[in-house]
Amino acid sequence: MKNRNLRTIFAAPILLFPTLFGGCLYSHVRHPLDLDLQETKLGSRRGEATAQSILWLVAWGDAGTAAAAQNGGITTLRHMDTEILFIFFGLFASETTIVYGD
Repeated sequence: MKNRNLRTIFAAPILLFPTLFGGCLYSHVRHPLDLDLQETKLGSRRGEATAQSILWLVAWGDAGTAAAAQNGGITTLRHMDTEILFIFFGLFASETTIVYGD
């Protein structure tokens, strides 16, 4: 009985860790920035713009839509995605805006 309680005490934190801190150690997600995707045409060009931060203190870059369109030579936007990379509770973070158009 004593051994079983001891195992439970040590197993509980191990089982709770992924539940409480899921996505905090590493997360890499990409999703659309459009709600109406039924007849989306991506266009012939693609542009990206990225902003990054380190140690929660220093940030640089321009992840704006205009910067992404300019980087891809796009004048007419058709669709946008965002990609987020998050490592170790935000120790390093990166956000990329991806635009599609002509």
